[in-house]
Amino acid sequence: MSLLHRIPFALRVPLFTAALMILVGFLASQQVLTTLRQVQDDRIRELAQLQIEALSVALGPLVSRNDIWEVYDTLDRATGQNEGRRLVFAAVANTEGAVLAATNPRRAPVDSALALLTAEAQMLEALSVAGDTAEIKVLAPLVYQGRDVGQIVTEMDVSDLIAERKSVARLLLIGNTVATALLAILGYLAMRRILMPVTRVVARMRDSADAPEPIAQADMPAGDSEMAQLARSYNTMVGAIGAKAEADRRLAERERFVSLGRLSSSLAHEINNPLGGLLNAVDTVQKYADRPEVVRESAELLKRGLGHMRDVARATLDLNRLDHKGAVLAAEDFQDLKLLIQPEISRQQQRLGWEVGKMACDLPAAPVRQIALNLLLNATEAAGKDGRISLKANHAEGRLRLEIADSGPGLSKSACARLLGTGAAASSGGGVGLRLVRDLVSQLKGCVSLDRSDGETIIRVELPC
Repeated sequence: MSLLHRIPFALRVPLFTAALMILVGFLASQQVLTTLRQVQDDRIRELAQLQIEALSVALGPLVSRNDIWEVYDTLDRATGQNEGRRLVFAAVANTEGAVLAATNPRRAPVDSALALLTAEAQMLEALSVAGDTAEIKVLAPLVYQGRDVGQIVTEMDVSDLIAERKSVARLLLIGNTVATALLAILGYLAMRRILMPVTRVVARMRDSADAPEPIAQADMPAGDSEMAQLARSYNTMVGAIGAKAEADRRLAERERFVSLGRLSSSLAHEINNPLGGLLNAVDTVQKYADRPEVVRESAELLKRGLGHMRDVARATLDLNRLDHKGAVLAAEDFQDLKLLIQPEISRQQQRLGWEVGKMACDLPAAPVRQIALNLLLNATEAAGKDGRISLKANHAEGRLRLEIADSGPGLSKSACARLLGTGAAASSGGGVGLRLVRDLVSQLKGCVSLDRSDGETIIRVELPC
C-alpha cells in the first residue's frame, strides 16, 4: 500500500482504469471463449450424430449377418471419401464387444476387444472438444431397426476447431492489450488535464517555501467546479498567510521597540546618575580653577563619566542596528550586552553569572546581540527581586551555543508558544520579544530549546556558524 501511495495521483487513476480494463477484458474474453467452445461442441456433436446415424444405416444389416468384408469396405469408403473429412478412424464390434472390422486392421485386429480402443472415448451425448488434442474419440451403439446390433468407435479430426479457438484467443489478447493501453494513455492525459489546477497549487506551495505565490487569474479554472473552488481557496489562503506574515513582522518590530524602551528607562537612570557627578565636577573646576590638583581630579572624574556614557550610547546604537550583513560577532559584543543589562540587574538587586568563551564564528553580531538581550531581559523580569540569572556563550563544533538561565517560575504556555512556535501564539502576554527571538533564530537557521531543571528555567539557542 505504501508503494501505491508513492505513485502520483495523475498516474494512479489511469493505472487503476487499466487494471479494471484488464479485469473486464479477461472476463469478456473468457465469456467469448466459453461461448465459442459451446458452439464448437454443438457443431461437432451434430456432425458426429449425423455420421453415426449414416454408418448405422449402412452397417446395420451387414453387422447383423456378420459380413466382415462388407463392413470393412463400408468403413473404408466412409473414411476415404473426399480429402479433409473429419472421420479418420472407425471400428465396429458386435454385441459381445469383439471387433468385426476397422479402417486400420493393425490397430484393431478382427476379434480383438473393442474395450482396448475406448479408454478415452466420449459418449455421443456428452461429446466436447477439450484441451489441445487434435482428434477426439466417440463411442456409440450401432442401432438397426430399433435394436442394438453392436458398437462403433470413431475418431474425428478437430484440429481446425482447436486452431480457430487459439486464433480467437490470440485476437482477444491483442485487442484487449491495445484497448487497455489506449484507454490508459487517454485516461492519463485526461487526468493530467483535470488535475492541472491541483498540480499547479502543489508546485506553488513547494517552490515558494514560506511565502506561497497566488495563482494568476489567467491560470484560474473557469466556472464554479471543485477545481475552481480549490484555486480560489488557495489564493485566499495565500492572502491570509501574507497578512499574517505582515502582522507578525509588525508585532516583532513592536516587541523590539518595547524591549528597547524598557531598556532605555534603565539606561536613562544609568546616565542620569553620572550626569549629576559630572555637573558637580564642572562646577568644581569653575570654582577652583586656580588649584591644579582639584582640576586634575575633576578632569579624571569627567573623563571616566563621559567614557561610561559613551560606552552606553555606543552599545545602544549598535543594538538598534539589525543589519545581518554588519560586523561579525566577537566577544566584545557580549561585554556590551553586559553593560546594557547591568542597570536592570542593579535595579532588581539580582545576581548575574557571565561566562563568555572565545568567539571564532562568522555570525552577524546584530541579530545575535538582539537574541541574547531579549532573552536576558525576560530572564531578569522572570527572576524578580533578589533573583539570579546567567549567560553562557561558547563556540564549538562549528556552532554558537547560548544558554540563558533564570531562577523564575518558568515560562507560561503562551510564552512557550511565542518562543518555540509550537502552536498558535497569542498576540499579547507572556514574554517581551520572544517572537522576535524565534524569527531571528529561524533566519539564522538555528534552533531553540527550553528546559526546566533544579528550579531554573534554561533557554538554549544553537546557531550554525
